[in-house]
Amino acid sequence: MTVVAGRRTRAGADGRGSGSGRPRGRGPGRKTLAGWAYATPTAVFVAVFFVVPIALVARMSLSEWKLFTGDNGWNAPANYEAVLEDRLLWPAVWFTVKYTALTTVILLALALGLALLVQESTRWTGFLRTSFLVPSALGLASASLLFYALYSPQSGPFETAFLGTPTSALWSTVALIVWRFAGFYMLLLLVGLQGISADVYEAARLDGANRFQTFQRITLPLLRPSIALSTIMCVTGSLLAFDQFYILTKGGPDNSTITIVQLVYNAAFQGRNDLGRAAALSILVLGVLLVVNVVQFKGLRGREN
Repeated sequence: MTVVAGRRTRAGADGRGSGSGRPRGRGPGRKTLAGWAYATPTAVFVAVFFVVPIALVARMSLSEWKLFTGDNGWNAPANYEAVLEDRLLWPAVWFTVKYTALTTVILLALALGLALLVQESTRWTGFLRTSFLVPSALGLASASLLFYALYSPQSGPFETAFLGTPTSALWSTVALIVWRFAGFYMLLLLVGLQGISADVYEAARLDGANRFQTFQRITLPLLRPSIALSTIMCVTGSLLAFDQFYILTKGGPDNSTITIVQLVYNAAFQGRNDLGRAAALSILVLGVLLVVNVVQFKGLRGREN
């Protein structure tokens, strides 16, 4: 009995079998603090670099804010009225939408074709993947300068002025963007393709499906998340196009290739030096982008469901 009692006493002292031996220092309060510690740096980054600048731009859009004189007081809604009355606004909107549609369709179709081409591992697969992806390592401004020299009759191999007419300037810029970003979107789609199990294709072949039926009924549906991501990124980037047109065409000829972001730049730094007007147009562009992205998310999610 003494030995048993001793054992019981030691068990009680060690906290075993008594029901009171809960590990200390792991309560919900410490977990909450740890969660806040992990989330705080991201929250501070978002607040400093996104929320505060957007709030400042919204404040500028409601004020007479010149580049060199600063804030001269509230003038709402004069800036928004001036933006809507600008004769270049609707031509710039139409051109930006047309450029976005052309770029998105051509770029994603080519990227999907390249991804399908290099999907299977062959002798030349590594070389082809690297070749297609190399232009993505070049900055957009550098690529635009390279194509500007290529298109120039003085320095390039062509005698024709590719940037001399509105149509040729548009297609020349589309060619630049497709060359620069096709490899990047190919990589995104290639990751999606490699995520599709080979067993699915094998089952389709056993059922007698040909290549087109396999692509239509298996590859495209299972690749939809990657296509959705690529589409949203391509549409957003095209709507915010600036560098390529500023370097290649400066909005010409005759303001035929001016984009919405170029209007923002011109209002802020070219001639008017009106930061309030530029901020008002920026807020409108931000609102349109939010609506477009929400519609794309809902549409693509609905199709996926």
